Amino acid sequence: MLKPFLLLSAAVLFVIAPTTTPSLAAGLTAQDSPASTNPVKPTAASQERAKKLYAMDCAICHGETGNGKTDIATSMNVTLADWTDPKTFAPMSDQQIFDIIRKGKGDKMPAEDAGRAKNDDIWSLITYIRSFSKGQHSAPAPAPADAAPAPAPAPQAPGK
Repeated sequence: MLKPFLLLSAAVLFVIAPTTTPSLAAGLTAQDSPASTNPVKPTAASQERAKKLYAMDCAICHGETGNGKTDIATSMNVTLADWTDPKTFAPMSDQQIFDIIRKGKGDKMPAEDAGRAKNDDIWSLITYIRSFSKGQHSAPAPAPADAAPAPAPAPQAPGK
């Protein structure tokens, strides 16, 4: 049930996105252009906003953990980079990542509309996605099913 919904959502996104993308790229002025390095210092609030933005706009294709292994990517016959690998973003500047997010990439990745995400939101998103390779977003490993709880420490006699 989820797979058809995801495919339909992606199809709608790719039909609608090209109609707004050219005006977005043309609408950015030099005054609106981003800085060459990430000017936004991460805060708990900015990273929470980035997490929500990622969940709304990125996770459907790039995955919750950023590994790029999703049904959407598979159905579109696209191999996405694994953002959990530190080597993925190592050669890229924040500016390059910003440009890809803001302008889109090819016909497969739509641009992030300026009305939906301000420049500061994009910069915070870059900090957020770079943290995937540091293991800050991986789910905790489940305890083995046959693991017994650790025994309680033996009580000690008073004064010892």
